[in-house]
Amino acid sequence: MIIRQATKRDAPAIAKVHVDSWRSTYKEILPHEYLTSLSYKKRTTLWENNIADNTNYIVVSETDAGQITGFGTASKRVTNTVANSGDLTSIYLLDEYHGQGIGKLLMKALFLHFKQLNYEKIFVEVLEDNPTRFFYEYYGAQLIRTVQLQFDEKVVNELIYEWKNIDRVLEKL
Repeated sequence: MIIRQATKRDAPAIAKVHVDSWRSTYKEILPHEYLTSLSYKKRTTLWENNIADNTNYIVVSETDAGQITGFGTASKRVTNTVANSGDLTSIYLLDEYHGQGIGKLLMKALFLHFKQLNYEKIFVEVLEDNPTRFFYEYYGAQLIRTVQLQFDEKVVNELIYEWKNIDRVLEKL
């Protein structure tokens, strides 16, 4: 598995992973109507813009045959006002690639980027019912706050975690 920085030509493949992984990961968490409304075309435009935005750091996992199997993103959310900090904004994989250590490789690439930026704290936001939260907890993320989000008529809890030591995370990765 190859982990590399995303390029603009990756936008359609990232969009596909994004939509497909949301539909599978959140099928029991978010409203069906919301998930079926997700569009490859709209997500491709979103990812073209995300990749063009140099405040985002986006990596993809790719098979030797060139198929994008997942992606991870790092940036600093507008709502993040903490000095010397950043946000792990996403890690998503196609279902058939779960459990192969790819999420770990994506996360390592993101944390190496955070280290290059000399960040001291990293935040991640994850829905409470998303099992990925246990992945983040395993690597030392500490829950600091819970907020509520609304998707159509459904309200869900979003957990906000913090890592205070990038080196410790990298040692464990």
